[in-house]
Formats: sequence, C-alpha cells, structure tokens
Amino acid sequence: MDTSAARRNILARIRSAQGRHGTSTDAERAAADDYVTRHPAGPRPPLPQTRDELIARFRLEAERLATTVAEVEALDDAPREAARYLQSLDLSTDVVAWPALSTLPWTQAGINASLRRPEDADLVGITGCFCATAETGSLVLLSGVETPASGALLPETHIAVVPASRVVAAHEDAFALIRAERGELPRAVNFVSGPSRTGDIEQTIVLGAHGPYRVHVIVVRGA
Repeated sequence: MDTSAARRNILARIRSAQGRHGTSTDAERAAADDYVTRHPAGPRPPLPQTRDELIARFRLEAERLATTVAEVEALDDAPREAARYLQSLDLSTDVVAWPALSTLPWTQAGINASLRRPEDADLVGITGCFCATAETGSLVLLSGVETPASGALLPETHIAVVPASRVVAAHEDAFALIRAERGELPRAVNFVSGPSRTGDIEQTIVLGAHGPYRVHVIVVRGA
C-alpha cells in the first residue's frame, strides 16, 4: 500500500499549523541541514574505532542477540558460506535474494537464488545491508527497488552479507552515513537486531514471532 499521499497530507497540516504553507523551500532545507550538522552529539560510551575492533564488537553483540556470524575474505565467498550454513541446518537452498546481489556466484555455490521481492512462501531471504552497528550488533537496511525491505522480514531465515568496511560504531554514525551518502531517508529504514522475538505470553521469549526465526550474518573482510 502506497502511503505517500497520507504522509504528504500529514506534513502539510503540520506546516499549516506552524503558519507555513506550500512545500518546503530551499532556504528551509538548508537551515535544517545546517542545524543537523552543527547540533552537538549527545554523550556516548567509549566505542571501538579500528576495523578489527568494530568487527569484534559487532560479532559479540550480534551473537548476544542469537544472531550467528561467519567471516569470509571476499564477496564471492559469501554464497558458499550461505550454502554451508543452510546445509548445516538441513534448510532449503532455494532462496530469494536482493537484486542488488545479482553478480554473486550463487549457482556455483549450489544455491538457487531468485532475485526478486519475497513472497509469503519464501523460506530463506538473503540481503546485503547499508551498514551495521557495532554497539548493538544491528543491521541497517534501507529500502529500495534493488534492496526490498521484505527480504529481511518475510522469510523464516534471514542471511545478511555485511562488508567489513560498512560496520560503524553506533546508530548515530549510521544516520550520519545515510545523510552523507543519500541526503535523505528512504521510504523505510530497518534496524535488524537478531531474530524476531516476543515475550508477551508469560514473559517467555519466543523467536520468529513477527519475522525470521534465525539470522545469519556473513562479514566480508575484504569488502
């Protein structure tokens, strides 16, 4: 469902209540960008800085969230690791993958990859990520034609390919990277922190409540 019209109407009412009318002007956008740039960052705990430290912290926090993590040297090694993981759990190697990952050697690794948006019947989804945060072990996914958000939400098993160069320290760094590289937020930004879970019933944690039962991350050292 396209919610763009509803979003525009809500923002228009907010602008009207502020005594401003019409769409935002170049001067308003420039003032907002200047404020974000100059606004001091809030206090943060000490965080790792080097690539090796960031990867180690990301792995530690991700595994605390029940995410499994493997490391490979090159992007072309990712399909083979995905196949190993799926076969180790006796899971299907029929997967749906982001179109953005179309150049990887899926067939050679023994994976039948459909490069499209997931459907309800798809059991395994493979995605990349925009970046990942070491502080919380989270994946940051930006929606788009080549990177559909449903790839990490619908399938029971989610495998994510994470270039080591895209592991940042914290959420603040992730949003700063989005602003620097994209200029504005896409339609959906998802922070994936381990398998879906809930503790609503008798405070008992149940995995796979609202999304994947399992999340496996492939960190690519050379990317």
